[in-house]
Amino acid sequence: MDFASQNLTAGQLNAIVKKLGGEQDALRFLRGELVVSTAKPVEMHVWKTVKLGTYKTPDEYRKALKKAGRRIDDWGDDILGRITCSQEEIDLDLVVLSVSDLGFKDGARYADICTKAQELGLELCPAEVGPALRLAYGDQPKGKLLLIAMEAIADRDCDPSIFSAGLGIVGSLLHGTSGHPDRTWNAGFRFVFGRRKYTLDFVSLVF
Repeated sequence: MDFASQNLTAGQLNAIVKKLGGEQDALRFLRGELVVSTAKPVEMHVWKTVKLGTYKTPDEYRKALKKAGRRIDDWGDDILGRITCSQEEIDLDLVVLSVSDLGFKDGARYADICTKAQELGLELCPAEVGPALRLAYGDQPKGKLLLIAMEAIADRDCDPSIFSAGLGIVGSLLHGTSGHPDRTWNAGFRFVFGRRKYTLDFVSLVF
């Protein structure tokens, strides 16, 4: 791989070095002393594109959600009031992956889920994706809960919290839920991530 032609960010280069086993093994790879074989990449197709910045404040989102018939639970409303909204309209591509898709067949901690996705070239969503997706995803199937992978926000009780979007007997709902780094999520739970321009379909090492 010609790294120089990829226009990779510092974070992506660090992820490559980490994947290769550290700086020494990265140097061995560049010298041709390590052999790599292509591993089957995680499928990271864009699932949906949302527009951020249409609504400039949490209150504008509240009004838009109410007008659209979307509900917000108390926890979700609490953290909604604490988010920062984009002041410019931005399109963001989203990818949905289950905990199992990320390679955690027995479930994983929230911190490990986020780290793994970032190593694959995905990114955590801005918190605004929560209400923006709830508005945009009007045809969500019942029971198909989506968790927003984001930097957790401290709620009124100072507990780290994230958004989730679900459809239940009360209709489309924006929830708040635990974003504690040690919170364990079972393999079937699905998370929403942002997709970067460049992603790493990387390798497994053969020594």
